[in-house]
Amino acid sequence: MKTPRCDETEAWGALAGHFEAHGRDFDLRDAFARDAGRFDALSIEAPEVFADLSKNRIDTATIRFLLDLARECGVETRRDAMLRGDAINTTEGRAVLHTALRAPRGKGPFSADVHGVLDAMYAYVETVRDTATSGIRHIVNIGIGGSDLGPQMVVPALDAFAHPGLTLHFVSNVDGHDIAPVLRKLKPAETLFIIASKTFTTQETMANAHAAKAWFEANGGTDIANHFCATTTNTEAAATFGIKTTFGFWDWVGGRYSLWSSIGLPIALAIGADNFRALLAGAHAMDQHFAHAPAAKNLPLLLGLIDVWYRNFHRFTSRCVAPYHQGLKRLPAYLQQLEMESNGKQVDLDGNAVPFATSPVVWGEPGTNGQHAYFQMLHQGTDVIPVEFILVKNVTHDMSDLHGPLLAQLERQHTILLANGLAQSQALMQGKTTAQAGAEKAPTASQQLDPLTLAKHRTFPGNRPSTTLMLDRLTPRSLGALIACCEHRVFTSGALWGINSFDQWGVELGKALATNLLPRLSSGDASGLDASTAGLLARLRA
Repeated sequence: MKTPRCDETEAWGALAGHFEAHGRDFDLRDAFARDAGRFDALSIEAPEVFADLSKNRIDTATIRFLLDLARECGVETRRDAMLRGDAINTTEGRAVLHTALRAPRGKGPFSADVHGVLDAMYAYVETVRDTATSGIRHIVNIGIGGSDLGPQMVVPALDAFAHPGLTLHFVSNVDGHDIAPVLRKLKPAETLFIIASKTFTTQETMANAHAAKAWFEANGGTDIANHFCATTTNTEAAATFGIKTTFGFWDWVGGRYSLWSSIGLPIALAIGADNFRALLAGAHAMDQHFAHAPAAKNLPLLLGLIDVWYRNFHRFTSRCVAPYHQGLKRLPAYLQQLEMESNGKQVDLDGNAVPFATSPVVWGEPGTNGQHAYFQMLHQGTDVIPVEFILVKNVTHDMSDLHGPLLAQLERQHTILLANGLAQSQALMQGKTTAQAGAEKAPTASQQLDPLTLAKHRTFPGNRPSTTLMLDRLTPRSLGALIACCEHRVFTSGALWGINSFDQWGVELGKALATNLLPRLSSGDASGLDASTAGLLARLRA
């Protein structure tokens, strides 16, 4: 499957010409003034997700050129190869089949294997969730990277659907300051530990697993088999540890795409088997949209194309994710790994250096907190940073025990939240001229400062792009669709850039060097080290 890299296509040159003629100086305010139908033309309805793309520096001509690029780069061909199970992860010789994990029974590759594990996991989940019988009140997931970020993001997002008698904890950092505060809250008889490691050898995860085991035994725990389980393919190592209950997955499941597999065990324990099925169903609906929707109305495809437009033509270096829902507080961190580990590459599939930028920096915090932290830079800083707003139309917290004034107050607060999300995207686009600022009275402004100087300080350039993604409610199904949309978006930009979005060799070098340095911290042997590392080693030992 040989397809041209983006810069090798005629469409790339056409896009460059379009950027010079119309894109570089594109003004969103003028675009809305010229086109009363811009919002309707640049809005997309996908499964569970509505997207407003109209506040981006694009028009129908830009979309047309970008779609030409996608066709020339064979994005649909590469997509079909992924869904079919071809080994598109060429450096590791593996298929990439996270979509098979959420396909209905009998409808995807390896269906019998996938649903065999899911069935076993669901049966186990229901026994643990019967807390009167199991005695479990706390569940501690010990993993790192994809074995941590996905579950840690989804569980708080779906708090309204969680078992009221179970508390989920997540431990990932090898730093003992991560696990120690968690262990202080627990009792062995009430705690289930999940060790999430495909190989059961991940350094950070196994260090924390042994710390948990030492705590368990030191505090009177005697039944490792009933209080520890594992999501791993290394059942022999798990058995040596004392674990009898394991749930496996396959080498075609990448870590950052693994929450749909048995790595999602803590999610299923929190929200139950039926809600986990709904999470998978929402993702599968987005898979079908990506596979079959016309290109001009295909949301993940369009988002990936706009990402390339911004990264390679406007040369924007980062993207801010601002979810206006506290439950999505870990979504920016999850998307960091999804995009930056996938597309943070500098060579193409043939090993040749790419002459253009790839992954942007992805970062963010929930609104409205971010407004009181970094939004100053977004509005008046020297860098233009596209922002992705995520709004949830209706409240999703469990209201069963809320009534009267408290219920009314929380509903008012949700309205305040939504108004702030709308206002921020509006402000980024509209800005404020010096003349407008000069005509206003600012109560907190200095009375001694020259009015024109003050007005310049209160000027906002505007024309700063944003996308708004809107969910009706934050449910297992809608969250599944949103995450799958982000996955396919990353695939799209990686396919255009002609890189392998499914390996992560950059993670390995630091691991190898840490293995070499670990004994040196005891021995003090600095032979062969650079002067800086040797000096730091000596200072740590002093």
